Amino acid sequence: MRARRMKPMRIAIFHETVYRYETPAYGVIQSLHLTPRNHDGQSVLDWRIDASENCQLQQQVDAFGNIAHVLTAEEALSELRVLVEGEVETQDTGGVVSGALERFPHSFYLRDTPLTEADAAITSFARAAVARAGDDQLKALHLLLEQAHDELAYEAGTTQATTSAAEAFAIKRGVCQDLTHIFIAAARSLGIPARYVGGHLRHADDSDDQEAGHAWAEAYVPALGWVAFDVANGVCATEAHVRVAVGLDYLGAAPVRGSRYGGGDESMEVIVRVQNVLKGASAR
Repeated sequence: MRARRMKPMRIAIFHETVYRYETPAYGVIQSLHLTPRNHDGQSVLDWRIDASENCQLQQQVDAFGNIAHVLTAEEALSELRVLVEGEVETQDTGGVVSGALERFPHSFYLRDTPLTEADAAITSFARAAVARAGDDQLKALHLLLEQAHDELAYEAGTTQATTSAAEAFAIKRGVCQDLTHIFIAAARSLGIPARYVGGHLRHADDSDDQEAGHAWAEAYVPALGWVAFDVANGVCATEAHVRVAVGLDYLGAAPVRGSRYGGGDESMEVIVRVQNVLKGASAR
């Protein structure tokens, strides 16, 4: 696969998560995967992360090599805000991901999880999708991407964070998280290492405001290394994608995940804006 020579894209990202509690919550602890890293085709120019007053943030590198922050708050909170914003310069690498920090051998990503375990239906779907590929693993993955994009519908509000690949495949729809889990489960059923990627996407229609971040998969091809496949859009990742965190599934790369004491009922609001700030650059 040859990387296409395109103009770089400079993407500005604003991502705010607001939790509101019916009664004050205390003992809050959150794990945050909100900060991208540099790798070939992606350079972080400016980035900051901030949280509500009286919260503490501690940066670390998690087991997968992601930049993570642990947020803690011991004082009572009626509202918790987590804000990240910054700029990232990206280039189209034809979907090939190189130069990223790797903590595990690629074979580690053959491991099933409750969210990505392939049932008989997914296994059958995967085998049928790649039947024409022969021994060409890259072709097999492109066929799998094409078939998954054709058969699975992106539809918000039909699934939850704990919906498994098998459950989403049974109804043939879900959000990008679900479509990614299905692709990962299918690839692993074929003996191909695959992993979950959480990040952001600059939409081709130039819309800035989004309801959430984005998700796609990476699969390991011996001749190329990791290659990114976006099932929701039916493409390999382009310069419009900003890669933030990887994991075996969504839970390993979730933007915000944690626990608290008290608080009663909880509501959450997410505001995401993704803008191309380089004039003349184009996103697909």
